[in-house]
Amino acid sequence: MADKTAKLTFGDTELELPMYSPTVGPDVIDISKLYAQGKVFTFDPGFTSTAACDSTITYIDGGKGELLHRGYPIDQLAEKSHYLEVCYLLLYGDLPSAAELEEFESLVTNHTMIHEQMMFLFRGFRRDAHPMAIMNGVVGAMSAFYHDSTDIHDAHQREVASIRMIAKMPTIAAMAYKFTIGQPFVYPRNDLDYASNFLRMCFSVPCEDYQVNPILSRAMDRIFTLHADHEQNASTSTVRLASSSGANPFACIAAGIACLWGPAHGGANQACLEMLQEIGTVDRIPEYIARAKDKNDPFRLMGFGHRVYKNFDPRATVMKKSADEVLDLLGVENNPTLQVAKELEKQALADPYFAEKKLFPNVDFYSGIILNAMGFPTSMFTPIFALSRTVGWISQWKEMIADPKMKIGRPRQLYLGEPMRDYVDIEKR
Repeated sequence: MADKTAKLTFGDTELELPMYSPTVGPDVIDISKLYAQGKVFTFDPGFTSTAACDSTITYIDGGKGELLHRGYPIDQLAEKSHYLEVCYLLLYGDLPSAAELEEFESLVTNHTMIHEQMMFLFRGFRRDAHPMAIMNGVVGAMSAFYHDSTDIHDAHQREVASIRMIAKMPTIAAMAYKFTIGQPFVYPRNDLDYASNFLRMCFSVPCEDYQVNPILSRAMDRIFTLHADHEQNASTSTVRLASSSGANPFACIAAGIACLWGPAHGGANQACLEMLQEIGTVDRIPEYIARAKDKNDPFRLMGFGHRVYKNFDPRATVMKKSADEVLDLLGVENNPTLQVAKELEKQALADPYFAEKKLFPNVDFYSGIILNAMGFPTSMFTPIFALSRTVGWISQWKEMIADPKMKIGRPRQLYLGEPMRDYVDIEKR
């Protein structure tokens, strides 16, 4: 039942539209019957004022700098929890008991290997293929290998598909990386945690032993956690739209990966690092800060401010702590890019211009620094983002499939083309 109604008047028509109040956030006007009752559409490019679904998973208040997963603040989860526990929370709605978490972690760990025949898929790509292109193709192809988990109407198959994708995505991402640098694939190990396993698959080689540093593993786990879900963003909305057609889960997640690849979405930390490399040396920072302040200069400081968060990015505080720990461990003396990053952060935070405009370093600024310090090329930044976001996509997909109100997505349009006209034979044109 609607909590109240809103009146819409146009011409001689007056409609009463239902209004609903969420747990937190602004009220929502239900326009689902607007065309049926009033023969009009709404116009909302980018759907920035439209709620396309109801959800119980993630809530963002950009004005307050607030991000909640199932009601839990992201900073608490990143500080006190770890990625697989957050995965459980997103998937099932509550934090697990110790026994539930142990069972879930074991389940994920025992599904990290991929079908051996999938190895041939990687060899079909060019060596210089972008890792995101490889991930997109391989994840989409999973439906050709795992037929027993593609029936979206079977709750057990949905569960199996969910676990498989969370478990296998690090393996696929690491293999995509290894393939592009010409090194042999490294199989996952069941005695390592999720983040450590991924780092080992990326950086170990068969000819020597590799020990994962716990500081790096913790930083990697935080990157995964802080990117796990972000409400109805472009890639999540893509997954939901693809899912609404009844497509299999692997195809839907591949659609999300394709959307995330866009530089306006998943490429922010890569753009940030490329900006730091463009600045080049610490002595050039004042020049670039001056350019960022000049409204006539198209240059913008990447990694500062956020489209959603109008105050501060709640994920950035935790990520900064990880960045400081990683840089203290690995040092910045021989890395000009990281030297620029640390000094740029210092100068920008001390400048009243950025404080007044609330242009604080965001999660992409710090995650790019961490990944670069660890040794990842910029081409791997978005694949790691996709790996992290997989659980969010799956949680949103599962929620949508279970919704009895689900219907196929069908946005409308404001048509500005030619009206109806008659065909003219070619000799008369």
